[in-house]
Amino acid sequence: MTQQTLTQMPLTNEQLNQWETDGYLIIPSMFDAQQIESLKQTMQVIADKGEEVPGWKPLVDVNQTDTETTPLENLGSVLKRYPRYIHPHRYIDLAKELMLDPRVGDVLKQIVGQETVACQSMYYYKPCGSKGQALHQDNLYLQVEPNTCYAAWTAIDPVMPENGGLYVVPGSHRMELKCPTLADESKSFTTHMVDVPKGMKAIPTVMQPGDTLFFNGQIIHGSGMNRSKTLWRRSFICHYMPVTSKCVSKFYFPILGFDGSELTYEASQAGGPCGPEFDGKIPSTYKY
Repeated sequence: MTQQTLTQMPLTNEQLNQWETDGYLIIPSMFDAQQIESLKQTMQVIADKGEEVPGWKPLVDVNQTDTETTPLENLGSVLKRYPRYIHPHRYIDLAKELMLDPRVGDVLKQIVGQETVACQSMYYYKPCGSKGQALHQDNLYLQVEPNTCYAAWTAIDPVMPENGGLYVVPGSHRMELKCPTLADESKSFTTHMVDVPKGMKAIPTVMQPGDTLFFNGQIIHGSGMNRSKTLWRRSFICHYMPVTSKCVSKFYFPILGFDGSELTYEASQAGGPCGPEFDGKIPSTYKY
């Protein structure tokens, strides 16, 4: 797909049918190489400096980490050194620009059936040796009502099973939210896990830098460990909701329109269907 706006190049019937059937859709080359490299370098400078900034802080003393003689993955969990960055759009202009890119809004309008607004952004570093994130459903945490949230998951590095790429369970978007059980903490940095329903299967996504995976907030998805010795799996993830939704977890305030304006919504009832443990913060508990 070229870098034309999607109003000029609408989604095909095949793409729309896949969205309806599977609950996800990959748009190749949503962002060009220059945009991806700019975001990658901006975020890497922050992380490699190792100093706390709004939205991000390392969970280890980086000054005592001898990375020249000891591989980070042997120091415990590499994610303590490179945890994900929460809400970078609030502090970094480029992240906000990509989150509110009108092409993203165009795709969402076609698959959701109405205008959407932006709730959240995240940036994952996921270096070699990182744990994955157990299977889960995003709207358990965002608590968008009515309807659900929607994700735009953009690859910064090549994505494949070896380096901890994302898995999705096609068709699971038709299910209600499932209350999680405990995840395997030796493989997942989060403690929540949703089982694959009987008769369904988690399949890997394979993506190139700049590709964007759109998926329904009900769909079961997650990632494995990064077992590559050389390849990180950086990604930029944003969440959206229909403009006509009434409420969302207050953790995501302020909500933004695609014109950058701040919008007012009601806060969803604390805890949602599975109790207060799941009140915002995707997910609320971690085991790095």
